[in-house]
Amino acid sequence: MNTFLKRLSLAVVVLSVFLNVAHANISLPEIFSDNMVLQRNSVVTIWGWAKTGEPVVVRADWTDTEVTTKADNQGTWKITIKTPGAGGPYNIHIKGYNELTLKNVLIGEVWVCSGQSNMEMSAQSGIVNGEEEIKNANYPEIRLFTVSQATSHYPQDHFKGEWTSCTPETMKPFSVIAYFFARKLHKELGVPMGVINSSWGGTPAEAWMPEEVIQKDSLLREAAAKQKPVPWGPVDPARIYNSMISPMIPYRIAGVLWYQGEANTINAYAYKEMLSGLIKSWRSKWEYDFPFYFVQIAPYTYGNNFQGVEVRDAQRKVLEVPNTGMVVVSDVGDTTNIHPKNKLDPAIRLANIALNRYYKTETIEDSGPLFKDITIEKNKAIISFDHSEGLHIIGDKLICFEVAGSDKVFYPADAKIKGQQVIVTSKNVKSPVTVRFAWSNTSTPNLFNGANLPASCFKTE
Repeated sequence: MNTFLKRLSLAVVVLSVFLNVAHANISLPEIFSDNMVLQRNSVVTIWGWAKTGEPVVVRADWTDTEVTTKADNQGTWKITIKTPGAGGPYNIHIKGYNELTLKNVLIGEVWVCSGQSNMEMSAQSGIVNGEEEIKNANYPEIRLFTVSQATSHYPQDHFKGEWTSCTPETMKPFSVIAYFFARKLHKELGVPMGVINSSWGGTPAEAWMPEEVIQKDSLLREAAAKQKPVPWGPVDPARIYNSMISPMIPYRIAGVLWYQGEANTINAYAYKEMLSGLIKSWRSKWEYDFPFYFVQIAPYTYGNNFQGVEVRDAQRKVLEVPNTGMVVVSDVGDTTNIHPKNKLDPAIRLANIALNRYYKTETIEDSGPLFKDITIEKNKAIISFDHSEGLHIIGDKLICFEVAGSDKVFYPADAKIKGQQVIVTSKNVKSPVTVRFAWSNTSTPNLFNGANLPASCFKTE
């Protein structure tokens, strides 16, 4: 009898192994979980893995239509499904040899929030009014997803993370920039919000880009080679992109927020091309030109007098890339702290750009003054700006302007507002050629427009 039972047990084990091989379980990437948010009024892609040839049926509660496909010869499958307007909660049923149900799914707006430490900072990191913000963070229709930090030489299919509803407990360690942005849009649009935080302090843009983008460009290759190993995170090209961005593509998103640049002061001369290349490469991978809004790094005491301002000016020039927007934070920074504690204002400014340009719910001024052109009239340099209506100063005197002649030696300048322009002169420069503004790492200028948004640094060359 014992021999029979042993043989029977062995047969059961063998049969179980056979059935597990013959009927592989459907699985999903981590970006699909209970509590997730899908982009409204879109065609979204859902994908996963199964046994080769396995039939897969997907049905969402908001439609009576089932979508059917089969796993290909690599064991992967994907389907597309239309989403309705904002709403929920819904369930999504995925059936093959096994069945999965994604529960409590909302339909709304989805944004990826990425960059380095100023994006990573949470409400528990000593921000202004942090304890009060944590206490009041009860928003069941705001959903949060934090991508666990990881590095890889090659693009990955998986990362660690899960969607959670926004409560004081879940908001507390989350990116507070992403939270404030989502809260503002949630209140203004009245729709569910999903924010995906994929950030890592102290990391350069190179690590967030596909490697082929850098390898095909001699300027970017040279710039990337200047990065030195650091103990707190990867600096090599693509190491973070492969592990923290690639696994979520092509999850449908409304757009991207970016707060990064401090780790690129070592190669600031290439940052315009670096960030432009990153934006274009992400859009290429997602296969559409989503909005990309970023925060200009704040004034800070970097080692070289001009490293920080060179990055800031490069960021201004990135606005040449279509469908981008930039937030200037020189008025809410801290030159002694690379992590300014005011995170609400930058987030609200990002949200206002989105509301104005992408959602078009209201017409507001969403940018500070940006250099447009220079005109020379005898000993005067006349600077024109975009976003210049209501140009004014805070304080007694307009500061941070310098002017140079053909010798390119800069002198502090007298500057006065005339309408929507600034007239720049210096007794040391009889024939001006070039003007620069807020041109040091720690410059805190006092030029604003009618929306009380600060002007960006610039050099007219």
